[in-house]
Amino acid sequence: MATLSLDLARQVIDAAMRRGGELGLKPLSVAVLDPGGHLIAFQRADRASTLRAQIAIGKAAGALALGVSSRKIGDMAAERPTFIGSLGAIAPAGIVPAAGGIIVIAADGAPIGAVGVTGDTSDNDELCALAGIEAAGLAAQP
Repeated sequence: MATLSLDLARQVIDAAMRRGGELGLKPLSVAVLDPGGHLIAFQRADRASTLRAQIAIGKAAGALALGVSSRKIGDMAAERPTFIGSLGAIAPAGIVPAAGGIIVIAADGAPIGAVGVTGDTSDNDELCALAGIEAAGLAAQP
C-alpha cells in the first residue's frame, strides 16, 4: 500500500501554499496527517492567526474520522447538528465542519492520510488542499 511520506507531505504543503499565493488569498495554514490522524507536517504562513494549526488539523482529522471530506461534514452538521456537535468531545483532534479537509487515497481507494487547509474562505481552503494533493501526484477521495 502507498504511504504518505514526509517528503510528499511537504510537496502537498508547498503546492497548497503556492496556490494560495497565486490567488492572493489570506495567510494559509496547511496540515498533513497520516491515516491514523497523526500529524506528518504543518506549515503556517506569516501573519496567520493563532488557532489555524488546530483548525487545519481538525479539518483533516475530522475527514479521516468520518471517512468523508470536511465539506461533507459541514453538510451533515446542517442536517444533524446535535450528532456532529457531539463528536467534538470524543474526537482527539476535533472535527471542523467546514470545507478544506480532504482525504488522500491510494490507487486502491484506501485512505493514506488527509490534508487540512485553513485561512481564507472554506471554498478557497479546499481549492488549495486539492491543488496540493494533485501537485504531489496523489489522489483525493472523490
